[in-house]
Amino acid sequence: MRGVNKVILMGNIGSDPEIQTLDGGIKLAKFRLATTEGIKDKNGNRITEWHNIVAWRFLGEFCEKYVRKGDLIFIEGRLRTHSWSDANNNKHYKTEIIADTINIHSRKDSSNKQTTETTNTAVPSELQVEPGSSDNEVADDLPF
Repeated sequence: MRGVNKVILMGNIGSDPEIQTLDGGIKLAKFRLATTEGIKDKNGNRITEWHNIVAWRFLGEFCEKYVRKGDLIFIEGRLRTHSWSDANNNKHYKTEIIADTINIHSRKDSSNKQTTETTNTAVPSELQVEPGSSDNEVADDLPF
């Protein structure tokens, strides 16, 4: 039996993505995503987890054009852990989420107000459901 490596996150971007252009024009975007849980620490502060996100090719291009600090995004992807030894032979690990899907749910405008917007990079536009439409409207188009 094969294993499953699936990550689903929704959170805010900590800073604008770092963009690299590799050989052949391939775009690579890296950024950090903050997820905050309802749990609080002993000082009453919400616990925030920071995730390292990596987006390749068309998702890297998408991030370069549209993803900005403060945006609320939904990501589906998979975990990848790298390990290396430093000059003192200490072992280090870094876990990243390799993005397969990125959806922008809202973005901050210049006045720091949250604006609702949904951009889906994984589903073709002809298959997307408009915000506010009901499932019944979609079901009417089904042949069964």
